[in-house]
Amino acid sequence: MVIHYTAMDSAERARDWLCDPAAQVSAHYVICPRGRVWQLVDEAERAWHAGAGAWGAVTDVNSRSIGIELANTGTQPFAEPQMAALEALLRGIVDRWSVRPERVIGHSDMALGRKIDPGARFDWLRLARLGLAVWPGMGGSGDFLTNARRFGYAPAEAQEDRVLPAFRLRFRPWATGPLDDVDRALIADLAARYPVAQA
Repeated sequence: MVIHYTAMDSAERARDWLCDPAAQVSAHYVICPRGRVWQLVDEAERAWHAGAGAWGAVTDVNSRSIGIELANTGTQPFAEPQMAALEALLRGIVDRWSVRPERVIGHSDMALGRKIDPGARFDWLRLARLGLAVWPGMGGSGDFLTNARRFGYAPAEAQEDRVLPAFRLRFRPWATGPLDDVDRALIADLAARYPVAQA
């Protein structure tokens, strides 16, 4: 599953754009800030939401994922009704498709250096507390990139200047500066508990 934000100021305009063949982009679902959910593509069908990128060994993410667009400009908090609707939607998808929590990712995770959504304001910890995503603890040490690849960041694209911003955007959005021991400990924990690179 890949979570996105629309980067548009209207949920309805985003929905309509995703339904327009000229846009050459689509998603399975759009969720508006008030919590309304629109299904645009059947879950069993391919939607064009992910674009170029990879997660672990999966290089055609569009064919192996369900795309969820949250109506948000990327600069505003995600509304409570929207997050509640996302949680309910995710629970259903996880049950129907047996999706493991480490397979719920952001667009920024699989499109390194190209995408930043769902962005720093998205509450991944909230989803992790419900078993709908993952959150790291403080693990051991080890090589940051080796562990990043083991966790799922695409081996071909996993250079530090691409992985570190994506990793921090999701797990340490307040962090600045060069790679540090906290980054190494967090990714070591994720790699140890959720090795998905070969899944």
